[in-house]
Amino acid sequence: MTSSYIFLTPPGANPATDEVRTIRDGFSWLGFLFPWAWLLVHRLWLHAAAAFLLQGIGGALMDEPGLGPAGAAIMMGVNIVVGLEGQNFRIRNLAAKGWNEDALIAADKLDIAEQVYFADKTVPASSDDTVAPDWQNKPGANSLRGQATSLDLFGFDGGR
Repeated sequence: MTSSYIFLTPPGANPATDEVRTIRDGFSWLGFLFPWAWLLVHRLWLHAAAAFLLQGIGGALMDEPGLGPAGAAIMMGVNIVVGLEGQNFRIRNLAAKGWNEDALIAADKLDIAEQVYFADKTVPASSDDTVAPDWQNKPGANSLRGQATSLDLFGFDGGR
C-alpha cells in the first residue's frame, strides 16, 4: 500500500549533509490506541495535555448515570482525532520551529522513499569522464508536431 512520506529539514540546512526528518503522512495506530502517551513521546506537550484532559472528562462522564454514551463519544473522538491528525500535529510543530517541508514522496515503504529523496540530493563528483546527454540534438527532439487534435485539450507542444 502506497503511503506519503514528508521530508523535513532544519532551518538553514543543507539536505544532502544535515539532519532530515521523515514523517509518514497517514493514520497512526499507536496514536489511536494511546493518544496522550503517543503525543508525549513525540513532545507535543499541549496536545497531550488537552487529550489527557478530554479523556479524563470523558471517563468522569462515563461514571455518571445517563452520560455514559457522551463520555464514550468524547474518549473515542480524542482517539480518532489523534490517530488521524497526530502526524500532522508533528509536522506543524516542527514547521513552527522553523523546519522546512522539503519533499513529499509517495512510496510503498520508507526505505524506497528515502532512496528517491536522497538520490536527488547527492552531488555528483565533477570529472571530465561524465558527459551530460545532449538531448537537444537527438532526432525529433525539437521537430514540429502535426496539427492533430488532442481531444480538445492542449498538447505538450502548445498546439491543439
